[in-house]
Amino acid sequence: MKKKIVPILAAVILIIIVAGIGIVSSLVEKYTPTEERVDVSYYLGLENNDDLAIILQDEVIEDKGKIIDGIAYIQYTTVKEYLNERFYWDEKENVMIYTTPTDIINISVGSNEYYVSKNKNSENYTILKVDGAKVYLAVEFIRKYTDTDYEMFEGPNRLLLTKEWGDIQTTTVKKADCIRELGGIKSLIVADVEKGEKLTVLENLEDWTQVMTADGLIGYISNTKITAEKTEAIIKKSEYQEPVYTNISKDYTINLVWHQVTSQEANGEVLGMIADTKGITTLSPTWFSLSDNDGNISSLASSDYVTYAHQSNIEVWGLVDNFNEAVSTYGVLSSTTSRENLINQLISVAINYNLDGINIDFEEIDEGTGEAFIQFLRELSIKCRKNGIVLSVDNPVPAYTAHYNRTEQGIVADYVIIMGYDEHYSGDDEAGSVASLPYVIAGIEDTLAEVPKEKVINAVPFYSRLWKETTAEDGTVSLTSEALGMDYAASLLEQYGAERFWSEETSQYYSEFALADGLYKIWLEEETSIDAKAKLLKTYDLAGIASWKLGLENDNIWDVILKYVN
Repeated sequence: MKKKIVPILAAVILIIIVAGIGIVSSLVEKYTPTEERVDVSYYLGLENNDDLAIILQDEVIEDKGKIIDGIAYIQYTTVKEYLNERFYWDEKENVMIYTTPTDIINISVGSNEYYVSKNKNSENYTILKVDGAKVYLAVEFIRKYTDTDYEMFEGPNRLLLTKEWGDIQTTTVKKADCIRELGGIKSLIVADVEKGEKLTVLENLEDWTQVMTADGLIGYISNTKITAEKTEAIIKKSEYQEPVYTNISKDYTINLVWHQVTSQEANGEVLGMIADTKGITTLSPTWFSLSDNDGNISSLASSDYVTYAHQSNIEVWGLVDNFNEAVSTYGVLSSTTSRENLINQLISVAINYNLDGINIDFEEIDEGTGEAFIQFLRELSIKCRKNGIVLSVDNPVPAYTAHYNRTEQGIVADYVIIMGYDEHYSGDDEAGSVASLPYVIAGIEDTLAEVPKEKVINAVPFYSRLWKETTAEDGTVSLTSEALGMDYAASLLEQYGAERFWSEETSQYYSEFALADGLYKIWLEEETSIDAKAKLLKTYDLAGIASWKLGLENDNIWDVILKYVN
């Protein structure tokens, strides 16, 4: 019996020993850090030997640069999105443009030369490279015009870019260790760190901290291996100074009115028209228009007109529009040659006719044209600045038009004008006010979020829109409208005996009347509604008021506006 028990006990003991070894091995495996290392090139998203990872502040961005002949290059699209939006690539003419407050800089593909205005300069490297559809700028050249520092590292190639200076949190390694791809000892090793090495703290977890090494590698380290955090300031190495954009700023509140001029003969009417006004500081006649895709303009300018205005102590800001449907606004503005031609013509007529300013009224700018439009304003502003010509730009209210880039307009232009009307417009599928007070207020507040108040002019309408609703036999309602001046709208209501009712919602009088051919509706612009809008000059401390257009107002409007202009 005893002989049978001994083998059984031995087997049990063996099983216990094996199990114990298994448990111990499992525990050892569980608590032993992995020595396996991550492929850093793969970790940084690099596929080729000449690829360049870009670490911006403390983030590896998706875009990759290139190392070409030992020089670091960044894609143009990356530069625009992350570093400096003032670089402009003309893919038609294969030229890169950069604008400062005083100069236009031209860079050709594959050259180490560039022009600052008409002065040739050179670098000891190729500034601009093109690889298929991708355009690359040398990092060193970018830094000439951009507030940024950078450091290059190899094995693998990476560029550490700094564009923001301020306080950061740092920590120090207590004892030689490593940073890992994720928090946990089983995560792959990204890089070794030495005792005393300083790390930038990115994120604190319960047991691990996300850090970045001085050479731009990002990973996690155990909290037991680092010292307490401390605050340090990033030291700026670059000597770059932001350029100063000087602007013309009037020492009075601007009271501008647009004058629609459709013929040379119409210029002769200006004396009679301004005689009926009060307190106008600025006339903006609609003299110029894009006439072809080469950037030429048509002109109705008149020297006598300017003389009459100046004799009345009124400035003249000639308006240029893009209303010619045969002309592609994108085609003109996206071409360096056409854009330069347009700018030269505008400056030429401004000088020849002794204009005080230029008013840009390019409407219905689509998203695809937005970048070219801003580049046009940058380049035009340089020549306006050099010649003492006021540059003003007309804009719709900001809703849905972020691509107009009002922030940049507020830097390069002297005045940014809000066209605070056409809330409901010709062809709209709903009858409504041209400019309700809430609509105007929203336009001003949204603009002020991007543009300094001393540059903002709010424009009001001198017209109302008369809506006509016609119901067909099948019940279908059709809607048409026409714009009416103040006096004509008032006489129409009197003619049909229509009553006016004050609308608190729009801060306007509303009226409607039925005729045999349909139901008519109108939200009136007159003294009370204009008063509510003009009052916003004081509420928001704006640079001025503008009005569309001369001749549509009634005799009392100028007294209303003068209450807030003087």
